[in-house]
Amino acid sequence: MKKILLLLLILAGSAQAQIQDAPRRTEGDGPYNRLIIRGVTLINSTGAPPVGPIDIVVEQNRIREIRQVGYPGVPIDPKRRPAAGAGDKDLDCTGMYLMPGFVDMHGHIGGRAQGTPSEYVFKLWLAHGVTTIREPGSGNGLDWTLRHKQLSLKNEITAPRILAYTFFGSGSREAISTPEAARIWVQENARKGADGIKFFGAEPAVFRAALEENKKLGLRSACHHAQLDVARMNVLATAKAGLTSMEHWYGLPEALFNDRTLQDYPADYNYNNEQHRFDEAGKLWKQAAEPGSEKWYKVMDELLKLDFTLDPTFNIYEANRDFMRARRAEWHEEYTLPSLWRFYGPSRMSHGSYWLDWGTEQEIRWKENYRLWMRFVNEYKNRGGRVTTGSDSGYIYQLYGFAYIRELELLREAGFHPLEVIQSATIKGAEALGLEKELGSVEIGKLADFVITTENPLANFSTLYGTGAIRVTDDNEVVRVGGVKYTVKDGIVYDAKKLLEDVKAIVQKAKEDEKFEITQPGKK
Repeated sequence: MKKILLLLLILAGSAQAQIQDAPRRTEGDGPYNRLIIRGVTLINSTGAPPVGPIDIVVEQNRIREIRQVGYPGVPIDPKRRPAAGAGDKDLDCTGMYLMPGFVDMHGHIGGRAQGTPSEYVFKLWLAHGVTTIREPGSGNGLDWTLRHKQLSLKNEITAPRILAYTFFGSGSREAISTPEAARIWVQENARKGADGIKFFGAEPAVFRAALEENKKLGLRSACHHAQLDVARMNVLATAKAGLTSMEHWYGLPEALFNDRTLQDYPADYNYNNEQHRFDEAGKLWKQAAEPGSEKWYKVMDELLKLDFTLDPTFNIYEANRDFMRARRAEWHEEYTLPSLWRFYGPSRMSHGSYWLDWGTEQEIRWKENYRLWMRFVNEYKNRGGRVTTGSDSGYIYQLYGFAYIRELELLREAGFHPLEVIQSATIKGAEALGLEKELGSVEIGKLADFVITTENPLANFSTLYGTGAIRVTDDNEVVRVGGVKYTVKDGIVYDAKKLLEDVKAIVQKAKEDEKFEITQPGKK
């Protein structure tokens, strides 16, 4: 298995010439010498309650002034407002809501396997307010990702800000089997310009050496603790060794084992059979220590002392507890590419397509899995721990942008106050990336990254979906409300609805070229 993974990583690193670059930016207005956003209710990530009306002054890509200009329901005295000079841009957002730009901590850009052009992915993210992503290992290769990181920093492409992490061992022609080899690879990864490393596991001495060297170089790290190695180093072991964040939840139940040392694998279990892998994973939290027990809090307290980050990505496994919901989400019809729809479909070979015989029993087990998982994450947050928002889209029927909004809803389900959800989506992600001085909150001097909406997201996160939310008027008319109005990244104002129209056009052309329509599995 490790040889297979190594081969895949080598192929991913060598295939970048086949990956199409994102087109040059033609969308968005600005940045302006001076942009004044007028009349918003500010939903910040500082712990403050919403406040408005507010005028915000941006010069180029920096916030220069945040001014309270009146009171709700009272006409604003123009004398209280920042004056607009010749050449300034006024953006009237009276009655709208403004938040810091969202940070997606688990944003795979996609690639050949899913058939997703980067323009498609980037526009879906921006259309849902995502202005920064952490790419935790790109199938497009590190060179491609770093090139697009620079293009995004210069705003030469329509894309979120990109932080590039590399799969541990990617590009190596030999398996990394010694601590010395691990250190050399980490040094080379840093020299290339990567922002961090994404691990799946490794032999303990190798893993520790890589984490130690990575930390010495000032880089950060993430890990999906795959079952192939988690018995040797669970979340607590890797956090103590220097890991800065965990992805999903693998490795956490294993750290909480009280009456066993290994997951209860059945005799016929085969890791390469993903139905086995994910069916049995749905039983794992029930094998861990009881919520509220001494072991439960001992592990939690140790992670808290290490300032460790949880990036749960609740949404990416939601199909496990409600397959129909994920598969029949209404946005698939207009926004999911044919190639991506085929990739999602039941298959013994495609990753995340393990619907070989998935049914009621599996979903019930996963509902209980979520209950326990969410309790740990919410308590971790309540005790001062950092919990971020990540989507991991492009797998398991989760679509870029839309899945990020679903993650906000699931954090709310876990017990987060709506304002705590906004913190998770903004400042907590910025902290985890070491960018809290530049991003994550609306404060003077920070970069001008905003999400602007016509509906109050704190009352209903589903109004952030590109498809909006259903509402019935007093005249009994069924209407759609919401969706992001504007996404501002680096002072550039993007019309979110226009970005969605561009995506729809990409999908429609692909359907026409292939004469494609969505069909149900098993039906001709």
